[in-house]
Amino acid sequence: MGTHASILLVNKRSGLTSFSSLNAIKRTVDPKVGHAGTLDKFAEGLLVVLTGSMTKLNVLFSTMDKSYRATIRFGSETDTLDPEGEVIARADLPSLETIRSAIPSFLGEIMQAPPLYSALHIQGKRASDIARSGKHIEMAQRPITVHDFSLVSYDEGVLVADIHVSKGTYIRSLARDLGLACGSRAYLQALERTSIGPFSLEESVYADDAEALLASMHHTDSYLARVPSVSIFEVPDDQLFRLANGSFPNALREVRLSEHELYGALYSRDGVLRAVADMDKHQLIAQVHPYKRGSEE
Repeated sequence: MGTHASILLVNKRSGLTSFSSLNAIKRTVDPKVGHAGTLDKFAEGLLVVLTGSMTKLNVLFSTMDKSYRATIRFGSETDTLDPEGEVIARADLPSLETIRSAIPSFLGEIMQAPPLYSALHIQGKRASDIARSGKHIEMAQRPITVHDFSLVSYDEGVLVADIHVSKGTYIRSLARDLGLACGSRAYLQALERTSIGPFSLEESVYADDAEALLASMHHTDSYLARVPSVSIFEVPDDQLFRLANGSFPNALREVRLSEHELYGALYSRDGVLRAVADMDKHQLIAQVHPYKRGSEE
């Protein structure tokens, strides 16, 4: 365990599911793979992929804000709110001025109803499966935050915008609701995720580029150090053996952190990342490069 523990920034191609995008990584890096935040099949862009024991750190990344370049088509709405669905309504195109006037109402904390076709579960069943069965369901609204909604262009009913949102936000729902707010209908024609927390699409590699993928594994330490809730600690030499066997270092039990610093990246004196720990619970979350040589216990 831990030999291939890594954090990877991957550029998902449109037309692939998030799950199928991981197959190449399973073959190249480690069969144990997870990702923090899926993308719909038609969408493309950044995925944070975790391999080996790093999959236990999903909670650190899944709660991060995300940014997108969204392409919204006005004049019609599909049942899936994306280009793969059937058109269920049509309306006139709104003017640019109408769109500009409507966007501010979507900024800040708002209530949003997720799409019917989504992976959310209702009474133990996926909402998308219920929708495909023909049953009508009401999706409960939930709070989300839109930090920024910047118009890039608008031409012949197609809006391109850069949107920065909190976790749990559906851009498909934003497209639908913006269309209605403009007295029209709309769906999400294309979507590219450009950032997750402090990580940007420009840093990513394609999953099927084995050479680039293997090279990017060496960035794991620097990626972890950029996570706001993670602090860096050095473990004394005489406690490395115990650490490798799953024991939280006694030397770090009295450490006091701020309310936002919840986790610790535990390094040995030689600069090797050995493990990641929950500093409040004094528990190891993941072994990364466990100490293997003999040491005083």
